[in-house]
Amino acid sequence: MSAPTTPGLAFLKGHGTQNDFVIVPDPDGLLDIGPAAVARICDRRAGVGGDGLLRVVRSAADPAAAHLADEAEWFMDYRNSDGSIAEMCGNGVRVFARYLVRAGLAKPGPIAVATRAGVRRVRVAEDAPDGTPGDVTVDMGRALLPGPDGIEVTVGERTWPALNVNMGNPHAVAFVADLDEAGDLFTAPGTSPEGAYPEGVNVEFVVDRGPRHVAMRVYERGSGETRSCGTGACAVAVAAARRDGLDPAATGEAVRYTVDVPGGRLVIEEFPDGRVEKTGPAEIVATGTLDPAWLAALPA
Repeated sequence: MSAPTTPGLAFLKGHGTQNDFVIVPDPDGLLDIGPAAVARICDRRAGVGGDGLLRVVRSAADPAAAHLADEAEWFMDYRNSDGSIAEMCGNGVRVFARYLVRAGLAKPGPIAVATRAGVRRVRVAEDAPDGTPGDVTVDMGRALLPGPDGIEVTVGERTWPALNVNMGNPHAVAFVADLDEAGDLFTAPGTSPEGAYPEGVNVEFVVDRGPRHVAMRVYERGSGETRSCGTGACAVAVAAARRDGLDPAATGEAVRYTVDVPGGRLVIEEFPDGRVEKTGPAEIVATGTLDPAWLAALPA
């Protein structure tokens, strides 16, 4: 890992429905945090710990987002906990927006955030009178159901049909009788047909809790099971709506689902134009500085 000479590396810790992230401010794009270093920082025993790392950089200062600089000042450079790059993280972008407001880099209200899946429009609500942070709503873009038909998910000797939903990243959504059927999710569930997901896939297991109310567990590629997945919750709501015979593009009426995740609750709304919005909490819980000696020992 290469970085400017400093006493250490400043970071913050935040979470959205217990999907937690290490936040590294790098407004001028001076840091080069390699995959191995990200994995060490996100290690829950030997590092700070997190489901992923959010690098906060001006879009104009990063080649991956420079083309979006006219639309969004800030770029969320998101890495999974194993150091791999992900296109988008729905909970991460809420935490990212919360950080921008906390740091005085943006005001509550609408904020544009650049991601590898395009620009995401975020609304940060004003804090409550008692200081409780307001919810954060993200325009997650349009859900795509690209096929192919016949997707299946397998855990052990059990197999379920699944729906392929793309929210800027790929998801396979399977409806099950009991969330325990997903197993321990230490390893990735099997998917078929072979080659359907050449870059890996996030897999959601879903049960019904009530009318337009579901609960889910998720295996996130590059991270394993997490307490929440924002894009996954959106994929689950879209899949549940289609299963229930609801399609806003056909009816002209928005559809709203409540999605319970192990770390809390999200509200997902799909609109007739195909846009999906996600609303939920986002908190910054700690700030700190990585020890310079430990930082110097990180792999390149």
